[in-house]
Amino acid sequence: MTDKLVLLVSRGIDSEMSSVAFTLANGAQTAEMQVFMFLTSAAVDLVRKRGQQMTHVPPLDPLRTLIDTFIARGGKIWACPPCVTSRGYELGDFIEGVEIKGASAVFEQVKAGAATLSF
Repeated sequence: MTDKLVLLVSRGIDSEMSSVAFTLANGAQTAEMQVFMFLTSAAVDLVRKRGQQMTHVPPLDPLRTLIDTFIARGGKIWACPPCVTSRGYELGDFIEGVEIKGASAVFEQVKAGAATLSF
């Protein structure tokens, strides 16, 4: 058994899967898991300032609410460095609480026994 979960998300603001990923992340936190979100490809747009305000998939909560709740509960959001760079973004382009961290941060958690999910 593990109390850690890493979610790898590659879907962006145009996909309902991004809202599903953050809904599951919040559920894992409710189950007292430590949760890490690793955003790759188009998913880095989810945490770009005002980007998440474009997505709401009823009956789920609006994406902005899901992300704010996740961060407020201590969830970690890591944006893939090459994915950030390829879009011309910098840390200041993202909402507060986002870190730019590479795959080594993910693998550190996996080696420590974290469960993984991909979206």
